Amino acid sequence: MIALQGDVSEHVGAMERALCGRGSAVQVRRAGIVPDCNGLVLPGGESTTLSRQLATTGIDQEIKRAAASGVPVLATCAGLVLVSRIIQGDTKVHPLGLMDTTIGRNVFGSQRESFESDLEVEGFDRPFRAVFIRAPAIVSVGKGVQVLARVGENTVAAREKNVLCLAFHPELTEDLRFHQMFLDTVGVK
Repeated sequence: MIALQGDVSEHVGAMERALCGRGSAVQVRRAGIVPDCNGLVLPGGESTTLSRQLATTGIDQEIKRAAASGVPVLATCAGLVLVSRIIQGDTKVHPLGLMDTTIGRNVFGSQRESFESDLEVEGFDRPFRAVFIRAPAIVSVGKGVQVLARVGENTVAAREKNVLCLAFHPELTEDLRFHQMFLDTVGVK
C-alpha cells in the first residue's frame, strides 16, 4: 500500500478484511519496500501531491519496475490518474504510464458534486455501489485495455494486464469484490 498521502487507512482496513488473515497490508512510505511486495495499491488522494512525493522518494521508479515485472497494481481515484499514460490538460502530474489510458481529472465535478452510483461491472453478478469523490474518468483506452464499468460515456473501471484501476473509492464501502479481484490477481485465495 503506497502510504504517502490519501485514504490509506481505509484501504488498509478493506484489504485486511479481504485478506481474512491470509497476509497483511504493508504501508510503503519510503523507497526499498516496493521490491518485496506481492501487490501494490495506489490509493486516492491528491494526484499532484502524490506524483511529487513518488518522484522525490524514488518510489515511482520502483513501482514502474514492479509493474513491468508483473506485480499486480490496484489504483483508485488519484491512483488511476497516476497509472495512466496521458492526463488531459495537466502538466503538474507526471503519470507512471502503467496503463494505456488517457485520463480526465475531476470529470464528475468538484467535491460538492461527489455521488454514489450502482455500477454494472463485467464479471460481477450484481451491481457495485461506487463512491465517487471529485473523481477522474478514463476518456480513452488503448487496444489492450479491458473496460469493466462505465458511468454514461465515461469509463470508471478498467484492467490492462496486471493493472486494475478504478475512478471511485471501493474502500469506502463494505463490498470487498474489487479488493478480492485484486487479491485473486496477487494469488491470495
